[in-house]
Amino acid sequence: MESGHNVQHKHMNPSKSERLWALMVRYRWCYLLAAPTTLFFILFKYVPLWGNILAFQDYNPFRGFAESEWVGFEHFRVFFGYEDFWILLRNTLAISFLGLFLSFPLPIVLALILNEVRQEKFKRVAQSIVYLPHFLSWVVVASFTYLFLSTDVGLVNKFLVFIGQDPVSILTNPNAFWLMLTGQSIWKEVGWGTIIFLAAIAGVDPQQYEAALLDGANRMRQIWHITLPAISGTIVILIILRMGSMLEVGFEQVLLMQNPLVQPVAEVFDTYVYKRGLLSGQFSYGVAVGVFKSVASLILIVSANQLAKRFGQQGLY
Repeated sequence: MESGHNVQHKHMNPSKSERLWALMVRYRWCYLLAAPTTLFFILFKYVPLWGNILAFQDYNPFRGFAESEWVGFEHFRVFFGYEDFWILLRNTLAISFLGLFLSFPLPIVLALILNEVRQEKFKRVAQSIVYLPHFLSWVVVASFTYLFLSTDVGLVNKFLVFIGQDPVSILTNPNAFWLMLTGQSIWKEVGWGTIIFLAAIAGVDPQQYEAALLDGANRMRQIWHITLPAISGTIVILIILRMGSMLEVGFEQVLLMQNPLVQPVAEVFDTYVYKRGLLSGQFSYGVAVGVFKSVASLILIVSANQLAKRFGQQGLY
């Protein structure tokens, strides 16, 4: 009787592992659906974290991780003592902040405009047109930029010469380089960025607009007092995520647009790591710069999240 009671008690109170297995069996198709994404993050996001130990070694490919000499924070000391460190930081942050203040608000504005379009056919066509540049590679975008702005074959300068004006050197002008990169990013990504905001706007209760219309509010008043407050949480979250990538300015884009005349304003952390870490074979040094970027990005995103909470927003966590 005692043994039977224990068996019955065991079935009535399954262990944690049994409950976990039962849940996995019950939701097996959900886990199967999430498996590719989970595997991707494990292989390409978490496993490579092991490579960060190179930042504290004088890594030798022939010796491997285990036998390479440990140098502690030597690579960080060299990096922070690099004479152009502050120039790299200035260029990276300047490009990032220009993108934040100029290109980030435009998808919001475009989403508000598209939301006001009542002709569904025109709206779908307009959305498709503004989405298309996102699917072009930066090589194609750089080629378009060269064809439009170069001094010898650029369409803009050909038109200036045609009307009797002197050609303008834009691609080799250091004062115009940051704005040119920002313009490229706006043209390529502004349409794609509207997807999230259009989805957020679609979730606004239509009864709020009806009540505002009865109160005599025009469309601009409705946008200001209903639409924007309704999507403010989405805007804050995207800003916080954007702050986490402030030191990521688009390696391929910057590298393709670099030339010797704009080098003082075009060298950023990503291109510096590529040249010093890969081309020069200083792998540990390149990883050290990457670790610095990761730590700085973590500090930025945590600070932005705390600031958002202080102003009454929900934040990421």
